[in-house]
Amino acid sequence: MDNAIPELESIRRQLMSLERRKKPKMLVVDDEPDNLDLLYRTFRRDFNVLKAESGVHALEVLAVEGEVAVIISDQRMPEMKGTEFLSKTVPQFPDTVRIILTGFTDIEDLVDAINSGQVYKYITKPWDPIELKGVVQRATETYELLKQRTEELRRAQAQTALLSTVVHVAQAASSLEDCLEPIAEAFGENFLADGCILQLVQGNTLDSGQGIYSADAPVSNWLAQDPLAQEAIASKQMQVSVNVPADTNLSGVEHYPASGVQAHLIIPITYRSQVLAVLSLQWKRPLQLREDEIKLIHLSAQQIALALLSTRAAV
Repeated sequence: MDNAIPELESIRRQLMSLERRKKPKMLVVDDEPDNLDLLYRTFRRDFNVLKAESGVHALEVLAVEGEVAVIISDQRMPEMKGTEFLSKTVPQFPDTVRIILTGFTDIEDLVDAINSGQVYKYITKPWDPIELKGVVQRATETYELLKQRTEELRRAQAQTALLSTVVHVAQAASSLEDCLEPIAEAFGENFLADGCILQLVQGNTLDSGQGIYSADAPVSNWLAQDPLAQEAIASKQMQVSVNVPADTNLSGVEHYPASGVQAHLIIPITYRSQVLAVLSLQWKRPLQLREDEIKLIHLSAQQIALALLSTRAAV
């Protein structure tokens, strides 16, 4: 099997370029418009700042926008206190770091919130902008560390699940084609892909045998007309487009806008320089995988080669 990943550096540069364009999200919550605007102006250069004038509105914003790195909330607000609002965000967004702004003494509520892990720190009003920026910087670093640890655990679980599936399929499949769909499903689910295709290759040509996984709508197989698939087979190297709409090499390929695919990763399944199959992972959003996750996909693909060879020998 091929152990080197010579194309990984190019993929890493694409991912880094995409990440540099993204700012972390922050949600600021205060019922006083002046304070809300001041918080927005303070952090808009470094964050994608979302605003809400109440805890109820803030929960609606999170329901639409999803997880944010940091929440800064006033404590005394109509309808619900800041600590009550923040407690409601913990189950769905455990890694988000929460900061309370308070202009009065309410030690019991604040201590309970801090001790239960719902609040990272409290800042008294009127706040010092330099102090608040320092607290937010440390909060963002804490969030990134928590996300890193969560991702490491998820990747370890994903790798275990993938290897378990591949081994089980190799032992249980009665034909080579029977291997394809369960492996495609395992890869698609573990890497949160909208679609996944595992298709056999015969003599550098895509074979009719295929396994397809779809997260929602049915996935069409257009790999025979796809330049990334053709290049993956010819070069025996992983091919990727992290943001298809911005990729000039794919601008004239009709099936991408038709399918809604915005990111495509395709891996040749090789053994001793022979391409046995191709694995196509498709997302309807720009690629969000980390570099080490892509490396995991590449290494796990080597296990597919063993499964295919094992099944071929057994039938």
